[in-house]
Amino acid sequence: MIQLNYRDSKPIYEQIKDGFRKLIISNSLSANEKLPSVRELASGLAINPNTIQKAYRELESEGYIYTVAGKGTFVAEHREVIDARAQKLLAEFDEVVEELYFLSVQKKELIERVEYLAEGGRQA
Repeated sequence: MIQLNYRDSKPIYEQIKDGFRKLIISNSLSANEKLPSVRELASGLAINPNTIQKAYRELESEGYIYTVAGKGTFVAEHREVIDARAQKLLAEFDEVVEELYFLSVQKKELIERVEYLAEGGRQA
């Protein structure tokens, strides 16, 4: 399900979050599907349950999962997840564009970059 790289500089809880995000967005985990409990996952990955709890808490705050008291943690509806993530990323995009304007990057250059990316190109 989730694979961790202990040599990676990225914290373990972020690797867990990224792993679940990918599984949810790719539909490998269905909407309303029950996730492993914190204890089960911590035991399976041989890590501290607090690390799993932190990852779950952040995934929930981002709208990827939800918790039902006494029942467990479940995958949120995909449309809601996608909409929430898109809104968050657009807000971050706005902040980046404002900073780029402050740094005197020209509007034409930004538009060209967005068009390039929209056509499938990749920036380094």
